[in-house]
Amino acid sequence: MQVTSSQETAAVVQDAGRGKKTVLEQVGGTKGVIYSALPALVFVVANGVGGLKVGILAALLVAGGIAARRLVRRESIQPALGGVFGVAVAAGVSWYTGSAKDFFLIGIWASLAGAVAFVLSVVLRWPLAGLIWNATTGKGVVWRADRRSRIYYDIATLALAAIFGARFAVQQYLYQADEVGSLGFAKIAMGYPLLAVGVLAVAWAARASDKRLKAVGLLPAKRT
Repeated sequence: MQVTSSQETAAVVQDAGRGKKTVLEQVGGTKGVIYSALPALVFVVANGVGGLKVGILAALLVAGGIAARRLVRRESIQPALGGVFGVAVAAGVSWYTGSAKDFFLIGIWASLAGAVAFVLSVVLRWPLAGLIWNATTGKGVVWRADRRSRIYYDIATLALAAIFGARFAVQQYLYQADEVGSLGFAKIAMGYPLLAVGVLAVAWAARASDKRLKAVGLLPAKRT
């Protein structure tokens, strides 16, 4: 999907919080990661070979083909539809401006928006990592009553902010340098691999917080 934002992270954190699937499984396994990377990769290659219009058409065809394949195989169609929509928006922007690098523009600024949202949530003392995880697991906001638990989730939220900030900084630099090929590589390399690191930080915070809350009596211990 070309439009990367804190909503993407929230969805993965929510699913991880339910304890049903790993981060890799939530994005469709290795196949899902490849599917998410293909449109950008194809765009870069096709743009280099045949120009902007060819690149846009190729990316749209690949995204549409992935969606069709998922539909035929009766797999979850939601990620594919999101991918098609993201590619279509990115392609529309690039077509309108006539610049290949603008294919990545919305994703770049969405990363900045995500970083700002995560940092702001810490400043307001409602760290998003804690809100999303505990809402998913049904524990509510009891964690906010304990200062140390808030600090754990602050750290996890700031880790996510750093990931989104790094995405923005690197990709904005490459955008300004007109490095379309490097932009495509950076988008893939800094996508789900970095997101997995962020979710691991959230999982660490959740475990540390639960242990702390049980110790101070704010969370009942599991019965054996």
